[in-house]
Amino acid sequence: MGTHFPRSDAELQDWFRTNADCLDYLEWVRWPDGFICPSCGHAGGWRLGDGRYECAGCNGRISVTAGTIFDRTRTPLTAWFTACWLFATRKDGISALSLQQSLQIRSYQTSWAMLHRLRSVLARPGGTGLGGTGLGGTGLTGTGLTGTGLTGTGLTGTVEAGQAVIGDLATGIAVEVPQPAVLGRCQIRVLAGTSLNSFVSSVVDPGTRIVTEPGEPVAAVHRVAAAATRWLQRTHQGSVKAAHLPAYLNEFVFRFNGRRLASRGMAFYQVLELAAAHDPVRLRDLLASPQPGAAPAPLQAREPRQLETGRPWRA
Repeated sequence: MGTHFPRSDAELQDWFRTNADCLDYLEWVRWPDGFICPSCGHAGGWRLGDGRYECAGCNGRISVTAGTIFDRTRTPLTAWFTACWLFATRKDGISALSLQQSLQIRSYQTSWAMLHRLRSVLARPGGTGLGGTGLGGTGLTGTGLTGTGLTGTGLTGTVEAGQAVIGDLATGIAVEVPQPAVLGRCQIRVLAGTSLNSFVSSVVDPGTRIVTEPGEPVAAVHRVAAAATRWLQRTHQGSVKAAHLPAYLNEFVFRFNGRRLASRGMAFYQVLELAAAHDPVRLRDLLASPQPGAAPAPLQAREPRQLETGRPWRA
């Protein structure tokens, strides 16, 4: 049995039988060192009879789900946890129709919105950029950004960058290449008026050697673009609107960068951790035509902290 997160479908069902189980796990993920008021930042408070916390600093009353993507949800947390598991642990993810059938819910819009809320949490700021210490601390020197492209020739332990068309839109792609023909982590962003230089500057650590062929996708960029296109066709039958393509590409990047995680349960834990730290996402925000947002920070494998005994995750 897992300690911090379930490691199989059977463990998921065993751990999270009730909404109370889910709520306790979400509380553990959100406040691993104890309650911290999201309003005033004070550490410490009291649990009330209705399950909320009262802050010892400002006396505000906060539920575990308030201020997260689960805020004001009408969908049971048990269904949410199943959706998070299927979203995070299936190799190719899950479509809204398949999720609707798995959860046995009436509304396709509900399953569609659940998945888009999960995709929205992946585009978070921070984290390490590509290259730099992410390539093993190689101490590579930067080539600089010049002209219409980036310069560099035949190096190992570099980041390859270029443009490619995915879903009829021009995208910028940057890929770590720690060894020849070996792909590390990647970043993808719909350019939509943003230059390739600006994109690369925002996702690659300073001092990293960058390789590209101006106007042509280099090998690593071509491989990642082809993989993303196949994934969109395989999981979503290519029926992704241009307005929502950035969200789907964020999901692809999350999967690609986490493909070597030792446990698929780790991906489930990380999605819930991001969901607990993300502001609420309303349906009206999802239905509006979204603008391309920030690319997700590269996925970093790390173990969650242990806490007091109790349920398996508190052992």
